[in-house]
Amino acid sequence: MKLTVNGVELQINAPSDMPLLWALRDLLGLTGTKFGCGIAQCGACTVHLDGTPRRSCVTPVSAAAGKKITTIEGLSSDGSHPVQRAWAELDVVQCGYCQSGQIMSAAALLAANSDPTDADIDAAMSGNICRCGTYQRIRSAVHRASELRTSA
Repeated sequence: MKLTVNGVELQINAPSDMPLLWALRDLLGLTGTKFGCGIAQCGACTVHLDGTPRRSCVTPVSAAAGKKITTIEGLSSDGSHPVQRAWAELDVVQCGYCQSGQIMSAAALLAANSDPTDADIDAAMSGNICRCGTYQRIRSAVHRASELRTSA
């Protein structure tokens, strides 16, 4: 099966019903996408399929064939994406486990809405759970990333 991951076309040997998460982590070595709950409730496994955030733990790899898959590793090679910069600037991370999913959801939001309100952010990020409770910093970082995007 052919997959396009972070702009690179790759051939993998996987059962069609294998969760995309495991293809990314186990077959391709892209471990930035995390396993959290396995039932699409926590958001730790969020990746983009054609720019739309998807929970890779419940997405069969066959559903990703022919689509552009972007993982946290593909957002930027050097942490220069505005969301990644805002996360670092505002010290969002505590334990960090959920953050790749949080960042991927925030990046998708800003790609669709460059100046989101608090309500827009809350709605877009509601599927991402942070056990450390950094929700206020996440919201602030999304606003900061919006500023960074428009000043670039």
